[in-house]
Amino acid sequence: MAQQLSATLTYYGISPWEIEVFYGLLNSHFVVVQDEVTPFDEEFVSYLGLEIPLEFNDAFFKWFDFRRWDRVKDILKEMKRRRGTGNALKAVISFSGRMRITFTVDSLEKRWFDNAVEKMDFVLELLPHHMAKLPPGTSSVRYRFDTESARWRLGTATDAGGSRFAFRGDSWEPEKQG
Repeated sequence: MAQQLSATLTYYGISPWEIEVFYGLLNSHFVVVQDEVTPFDEEFVSYLGLEIPLEFNDAFFKWFDFRRWDRVKDILKEMKRRRGTGNALKAVISFSGRMRITFTVDSLEKRWFDNAVEKMDFVLELLPHHMAKLPPGTSSVRYRFDTESARWRLGTATDAGGSRFAFRGDSWEPEKQG
């Protein structure tokens, strides 16, 4: 690769050891930018944001290596285990390609947190179907984990003009402002 891509770790309430492990997993494929920030979500003791500058697709997982991705998931699950139940850890993982795809893992119970982390890459199979449903001009989409069905669901979408839409039932509705 002629120019190495930068992945960003934004965090608070994360131990130096945990950040070092993430750094080690990412460093072989990316220049890793670390940004320890002041806590901004009072609901969570710890936060980890991971921005991957590539598209969420099979090519990414082949390039990054599925075993390495499994290790990323294992570290997230271990971080939750170490912090216990409740609002202990929020993880936000974003992929930027032609469209930004973001997964927010913030389940209170460890088993749902683990389930969400484990099933993140399963969205690949549904992605073509989901992309066909998006509002025209969508530039980013956020997934939410539905504990009732134990699967990732479309949550919100934003178009290039900044308009936000929420996925309800089987259709997109403009989000109400204010």
